[in-house]
Amino acid sequence: MSLENHSALIEQLKSLIMEPDFQDIFEQLTADESNSTRFLLKMELNRISSLCTRLIDLRDKTELPCEEIVIANQKHFLDAPAKESLLQILPLYRNNYTLGVYEHVIKLHKRRRLRLREKVSDEDTNQENQFLVPGVVLGSYFNRSEERMNYSIRIMVSQQGLAEDNGVTLDLSVGGARIKLPLKHGFDQDKPLRVKLLELSDEYYLDDLQQGVDYQIVDIQNKDDSAIFRLKRLGGGGALDSLLSQLIRGHKFRYKVDVNDVIVTATGLGYERHYLPLLTHLPLFVSSVDNKPQITYELLSRSNQSIQHYFQDENEISQLPSLLNTSRLTQLINQAENNDHSYLFSFTYHANGKLHFYSATLAELKSTKNIHLFFGFASKKASWRVFKVITQVIDHSKSYKTSTLPGDDARYAALTEQQLAQFSHTLQLIDLTNEEARKDYQCWFEQSDVNALKVFAQTKIKQQNIKKVSMPFSERRHEARFSFKTLITIQQGDKQTSGITHDISSRGLQIMLEKTTNFDEPGAITLSFPRLQAAANTTNLSNLPYQLIRSRMNGLILHVSAIIGHSPHEGVTFLNKLIAHNKQKLEQLSDNEGQKKELADGMKNLLMRQLPGVPYFIEKTAKTAKMAYIGIGTTSDEISHLFAQDSDKLLQYNLMPLLKNNVLKQQIVDPLKLMKPTQDMTFFEVFIQLTRHPRGAVQIQCKLKSELINREQQIEFITQSKKAGRFMALRVYVGATDKPDMSYIRRELEYIHIHANHRAKQLEEQLWKVIGSGELLDITAEVEFRFPSVMTLT
Repeated sequence: MSLENHSALIEQLKSLIMEPDFQDIFEQLTADESNSTRFLLKMELNRISSLCTRLIDLRDKTELPCEEIVIANQKHFLDAPAKESLLQILPLYRNNYTLGVYEHVIKLHKRRRLRLREKVSDEDTNQENQFLVPGVVLGSYFNRSEERMNYSIRIMVSQQGLAEDNGVTLDLSVGGARIKLPLKHGFDQDKPLRVKLLELSDEYYLDDLQQGVDYQIVDIQNKDDSAIFRLKRLGGGGALDSLLSQLIRGHKFRYKVDVNDVIVTATGLGYERHYLPLLTHLPLFVSSVDNKPQITYELLSRSNQSIQHYFQDENEISQLPSLLNTSRLTQLINQAENNDHSYLFSFTYHANGKLHFYSATLAELKSTKNIHLFFGFASKKASWRVFKVITQVIDHSKSYKTSTLPGDDARYAALTEQQLAQFSHTLQLIDLTNEEARKDYQCWFEQSDVNALKVFAQTKIKQQNIKKVSMPFSERRHEARFSFKTLITIQQGDKQTSGITHDISSRGLQIMLEKTTNFDEPGAITLSFPRLQAAANTTNLSNLPYQLIRSRMNGLILHVSAIIGHSPHEGVTFLNKLIAHNKQKLEQLSDNEGQKKELADGMKNLLMRQLPGVPYFIEKTAKTAKMAYIGIGTTSDEISHLFAQDSDKLLQYNLMPLLKNNVLKQQIVDPLKLMKPTQDMTFFEVFIQLTRHPRGAVQIQCKLKSELINREQQIEFITQSKKAGRFMALRVYVGATDKPDMSYIRRELEYIHIHANHRAKQLEEQLWKVIGSGELLDITAEVEFRFPSVMTLT
């Protein structure tokens, strides 16, 4: 009997072989195999997991320089590819050097050498794959109010009208779960799913367990030959809560705390800190004032203030409310499907020391038949601008806050929550002006009386109506600090001292010491609250884990933060209650600044719910740079969907049609090397012909606008594309990023370090590699506006 047909099962079991409950998992996954097959599988797994004494010395077997690597007092000499494969495989075997590790490294080395012997270099081999770019999820902030544990048990799932299906849990919490089912499950994502926890119902008798518990399907992801469901519990009572809580507490040292959601969110937050400082679009926030829509706030980043400045008149009063007046906002909101209300055209006129603004939507120009006059006349003005507005309805049922850690408060302060709740819509005002296209718009001009444009004069705004909020690029969650003094005992190893708290928040403390103590910083410490213990009842306030962040005044003032471990931090829980019950008595030290940061952070989170384009991130490599990731939002977008068709993996996109023929190097990487993070983004434009073939495949042909050297060639490309299928145009922004804002995800990284240290380090390394960011923006309609022969006026 051979194990060749069981390679997939062996790979699956490899990742679980070091788990404490491996025997139970093995029994479940091999339940359908014969005894002889199960025996051979176990023999193979025992073989590859046994410790290895064979040394790997590639010094005379590779064309690359070798480095000495020491593992468990064994010296190996590896070239760079072999070292990389070693570091990738070691975590699978709990960083033990096993026979499986040895065989993996040797196999990959031989495969690489074979390619060289066949005169195919690594660069040639990777030519077709260098444009396969993974996606990183942005704007999806999981609100985890409880810990979830990696816990595998058999389950039976069903939906009304459908047959039951078997599966297993991947992780479990009191209020939710992740489960694995067959790929062809047939379940409706919009309907509740009833789950029977079979092994628990065998051991415990509860009606909820016997009948099954209803769960809401949050999302479904396909992975290999399985479907991974993320579930939120809908049914079940207090008895089930108690049982699941007791189960998790009883097994928390046997099973790993699941950190996948925290890692996904922290990764998205880390990458958005590279993207947002370069954001060129101006986010606007609409509230209902006297039952009419009105822009009340704008969110400023470093790179979008040119739009805001454009609308400042001679008295520094913003004329934006007149551009997006009540009538236009109403049309935008009520006729969201009509893009003619989303495009605005503007110019200014100086007279008698005053600045006058003129603007029109495409719908207004069509209805008044003034499009030729407006485009032709206005495009000759230096102040000519083309804008697009993207409108998003705010779903207030979702949390405003990026609360990702167990025990976090899922809400901001009451005032901040109230301010965010008043917004009905977010708008993103996008400047699509291209100086090179100015002459194209001028071709619209027809001789007629320019006085006809007076109807488009904006009503002058006399006072500031829009409040400005700057996007925060430092600490994300600024917890309110309260003045509070109590005795603290601090210990680190054999060093111990006492101090008095100066101020407190739920997770952090500032402590004044009686005398300087040479603590290691940053470093772990334990705190005890002797005076508070009397009021804490059964809560233990001794030897609680904290992190010393920094010290000041020669070590007399310490700043410390709670370390969140497997179970709720008793110090955080107690201080939360203390602050909540005594808010009227405690003096708050950081109210206004904290609320400003909270409001800006909440507005940023609303903004990230719908991305106007597709962000991308450039990463430095040993020789040059590569496109490492594209940003995928929480709503589907046409651009990423287009480039996903040639990839068979989830969240992977084939950008070869866009970036081949040296476009990546010449248009993105080379200009990026000359840019500084303080500079605004530049852009280039790409014309695309989409041709649909049988079975739904779409052929993508991309052409740089600069390659279509004159107006006639551009019109011909657009016309031919429409005949062959469809025309599309993209603007590709390019900008240099600054160093990563690690303080923004500090708490997430601390949490991940505790439970999966290697993954925290991996995320930090990823973020430090990023040198550039940009965006792919659909500008198809605006490109067609440039050519009267192409644009339809109906």
